[in-house]
Amino acid sequence: MYRLAQQRLTRLINSAQQRLLKGSRIGLEKEALRVAPDGGIAQTPHPPVLGAPLTHPWITTDFSEALLEFITPPMREMGEALDFLSDAHRFVYSRLDDEFLWATSMPCILTGADSVPIAEYGSSNLGRMKHVYRVGLGNRYGRVMQVIAGVHFNYSFHEAFWPVFQEQEFDSRPLKDFISESYFGLVRNLQRFGWLIPYLFGASPAVCESFVGDQPTDMELFDPTTYYYPYATSLRMGDIGYQNNKEYESGFKACYDGLRAYVASLSYAIQTPCPRYEAIGVVVNGRYRQLNANILQIENEYYSTVRPKQPPLDNEKPSLALRDRGVQYVELRSLDVNPFDPLGIDIVQLRFLEALVIFCLLHESPPIDSHEVREIDRNQTSAAHRGREPGLLLHRGGEAIALQTWAQELCEAMEGICERLDQNTDDAPYTSALRAQKEAIADPQRTPSARVLEEMRERGEGFHHFAKRISNQHTRSFSSQPPSPQVSASFAAQAERSWERQREIETADRLSFEAFLEEYFARS
Repeated sequence: MYRLAQQRLTRLINSAQQRLLKGSRIGLEKEALRVAPDGGIAQTPHPPVLGAPLTHPWITTDFSEALLEFITPPMREMGEALDFLSDAHRFVYSRLDDEFLWATSMPCILTGADSVPIAEYGSSNLGRMKHVYRVGLGNRYGRVMQVIAGVHFNYSFHEAFWPVFQEQEFDSRPLKDFISESYFGLVRNLQRFGWLIPYLFGASPAVCESFVGDQPTDMELFDPTTYYYPYATSLRMGDIGYQNNKEYESGFKACYDGLRAYVASLSYAIQTPCPRYEAIGVVVNGRYRQLNANILQIENEYYSTVRPKQPPLDNEKPSLALRDRGVQYVELRSLDVNPFDPLGIDIVQLRFLEALVIFCLLHESPPIDSHEVREIDRNQTSAAHRGREPGLLLHRGGEAIALQTWAQELCEAMEGICERLDQNTDDAPYTSALRAQKEAIADPQRTPSARVLEEMRERGEGFHHFAKRISNQHTRSFSSQPPSPQVSASFAAQAERSWERQREIETADRLSFEAFLEEYFARS
């Protein structure tokens, strides 16, 4: 079944080019809520000392003024990315007063939408656009869902890898086109096998009862303060969390057959009105409720577990950046924040993910038809809600297969890749990371989601008390190791530069906001 991946790996080995599997670039994005001493979402503005969220490359905000986002530059070594992430956390902690960062994906102590302050980005047209976009997200999907935190794993292959791989594939297209279509094959496979991520790394099997509020739920009560599914792995990636729950009702699904089809599908969605969103209104009583009433306000509104990416230039549309310059990297978005590591992710996870990404590139990847789309969605939800359930069946090619059987098959198919990545190392770290995941497949109690529930039971804690205890542990860890003077000076200088850049953007505005939006959406 995985013969083509092995053949491609063998060709790289025989040509002495397997070294090109190393030297890829890895970047991380990690979200974390700023919370008040009681664990509720902080109502204070983004601390100015951290820099301007509009323009800071490393420390910004996501949906909420309280939802910090840490971004590392792309690094050649994953250890360097983790070190940078650690420096950023320590800098932030050295600047926080009476607040700390929440250590889990799911928030707690919510008192409705009004308790979630929407992020602000200044008075420029670009800043207003980012804010109004988030207002629209809140009106379309609810603010509470938007403050669920996650970790993104960004990956791009070494530049020298692509010409060699293209030659071995006997492909004569322009290199840029070959790279993009290869990345799309990788993306399709990450969707096919994406259920494996919440099973192995999901860490949100329970939620605070305030997250549910007055909404009906079929989740069970863990205790009076907590809802859960007994075998859940990642409620964040399930029906209550980070998904386009209304996409079937709107009739839209992004097409991943290739770059052109993907761009066309997103372009359709950002240009096509949606009656549901027209009912919200765009400008009501002089205030924007959303950027527009289309299926998607902008491309980034489409929530997917993995995205093909090309960094936009200035305020370029993401779809046009992809169309004009092709895919530069992929962004895996299905990782929960790991509460058992202060950074929210550890190097064992990263090594496994790198091996999985490489496997997904080397494995055959036909287009995804409508039947397989439904299988992918169903498998994702099953793994998120019931991943540790004994004998759980997923669906592959119209047939049922046990999650554990399929997961073990995938791990076995990745063994050769891990062996190549381990070359010239003494302790075989990739093989060791793969072995750890095999053990978690064989014994679901080893998964983070099971460990969360086990600790809650052993300590008699609800989810809020568990998350607050872990958050306080991480706070003490970071606070006891403040950033070095050099690191502190570097981040402080970057913060000041970000404010200078925001002021430049605001000063340069010449158009009204309405004209700015009209010009932006007219680009093609």
